[in-house]
Amino acid sequence: MSTLSTERIHFVASGTEQSKDALAELVNKYGNCELLEANVVVALGGDGLMLETLHSVMDIDVPVYGMNFGSIGFMMNDYALEDLPKRIEQATATEIHPLYMRATTKDGTKHEALALNEVSLLRASYQAAKIEVQVDGKTRLQELVCDGVLVATPPGSTAYNLSAHGPILPIDAPLLALTPISPFRPRRWRGAILSNRAEVTLKVREIDKRPVNAVADSKEILDVSEVRICESRRNAVTLLFDPDHSLDERVLNEQFDY
Repeated sequence: MSTLSTERIHFVASGTEQSKDALAELVNKYGNCELLEANVVVALGGDGLMLETLHSVMDIDVPVYGMNFGSIGFMMNDYALEDLPKRIEQATATEIHPLYMRATTKDGTKHEALALNEVSLLRASYQAAKIEVQVDGKTRLQELVCDGVLVATPPGSTAYNLSAHGPILPIDAPLLALTPISPFRPRRWRGAILSNRAEVTLKVREIDKRPVNAVADSKEILDVSEVRICESRRNAVTLLFDPDHSLDERVLNEQFDY
């Protein structure tokens, strides 16, 4: 259970009319302090807004409590105007470490990014991608022919990873999911579950004929030749959930939802 002060709340909202109306009501009732002065951030929107908000607080160590105005709202709580400080004080805190991505493009330029859900490589033409898969420096697949491949965190395992038929990981599991996207060869390979201490290196083959882009959450890098992915232990974000609907419970529910 959270013990943080709720004297200073910073609100953010998506662009929908419902979220903007809720923002006006909440600010009128509770005020709205600057982000750098806040004890907690309340995000009004969907999971996309939550990801944006978590990235924005990555370096300032402020927990985020979301209220759902999106379509899925996996990382959000239900909206209510009343008793917000009490709900936040009673909330369960979940700490998440992001993935660190270091991508090299075909011209040799290097890019860095953090991803809370997943890092994915996606083909950028009509040609299937050909990707060599290494784990901790050892080649595990000489050539994966596919539409793409991704590495997901436990909370991210219920997002794109799940749509690609990857495994759902418990939130507190020290694991990562390595999942192919529409694999053609090897035909029977469906991915792997790795230690969160593993480093995954993905090398693109025939890069001129078969271009591949890398995406870390919403940041896209074009024409990559190699991407290294590992969990960042130096960075973390904290999500707050109502006790009766924690992230652990949501992940468990996903595994029994038919």
